[in-house]
Amino acid sequence: MGGGTADLVDPERVARARAEAPPAGDLDALADGVFGVLADPNRLRILLALLHAGELCVGDLAATTGMSESATSHALRLLRAHRAVKVRRVGRLAYYSLLDSHVRDLLSVALDHLRHDDA
Repeated sequence: MGGGTADLVDPERVARARAEAPPAGDLDALADGVFGVLADPNRLRILLALLHAGELCVGDLAATTGMSESATSHALRLLRAHRAVKVRRVGRLAYYSLLDSHVRDLLSVALDHLRHDDA
């Protein structure tokens, strides 16, 4: 982080923002983890389907999103690795749902932001 303080309009706010900024490693983890996993439209389709349906098996998720079961399974592995979804097994079927309220809240806020009309 460079830059001096001589040309700052509000040095107190700059200092507060710098003091509250998370460490670079946390920013990298956030960018690569949470926001990285949300950056793929297919993974986002799966997450939004789970947001609205609550819980779906792989086949039903594939049908909902228009993806193949193989592509859906691959995306679900990534979503599990990034702690966005959880799995519940019943016999040979695996049912997926959003991991917790944090994931639901993040998706809901993003949808609200998308739909927000400033007019």
